[in-house]
Amino acid sequence: MTQHVKIPQDRIGVLIGENGETLRRIEREAEVSLDVDSENGAVAVEKTGDPIRGLNGPDIVRAIGRGFRPDDALSLLDDDMRMFDTIDIGRAARNDNDLRRKKGRLIGENGRTRELIEELTGASVVIYGSTFGVIGGPTEVEIARSAAEMILDGAPHGAVYSFLERKRAEELKNQGMEYHEYHG
Repeated sequence: MTQHVKIPQDRIGVLIGENGETLRRIEREAEVSLDVDSENGAVAVEKTGDPIRGLNGPDIVRAIGRGFRPDDALSLLDDDMRMFDTIDIGRAARNDNDLRRKKGRLIGENGRTRELIEELTGASVVIYGSTFGVIGGPTEVEIARSAAEMILDGAPHGAVYSFLERKRAEELKNQGMEYHEYHG
């Protein structure tokens, strides 16, 4: 069965890679066949091997289309529990200025907010176009998504960082480790 995914024009080159290397790597590792229409960004994804690995094919293509590096997108194959999720920032914005402001809040000064979300959840996070994308395990994705939604709803960054540190401490405690907050 073939699934169709549409990605932005400016991400087609990343999907294909130098001399088609990335495309072939995705086909090999995800056991799919990709047919890319570089005119309109349509990608047909067809399973060729293991149907379970092939299920990740469309999400790998979508993740690259949403700004993830191919290595991060391919990490979806590392573990059955890894997942890809997005938040449409545009839906939360009233207009283009509001969209820019909300994206800026998610990214933070010099990218610090995005980095902290990654560091404290363990997930990979990308803000691209009008979307917030996240790849990780279910708990990592859920916490990163909650933090992004808090920021989009106007919560102060400090409150979001505290939420992330609390969740991180809970997670480490559940794994039998202690977490000591850094006050820098």
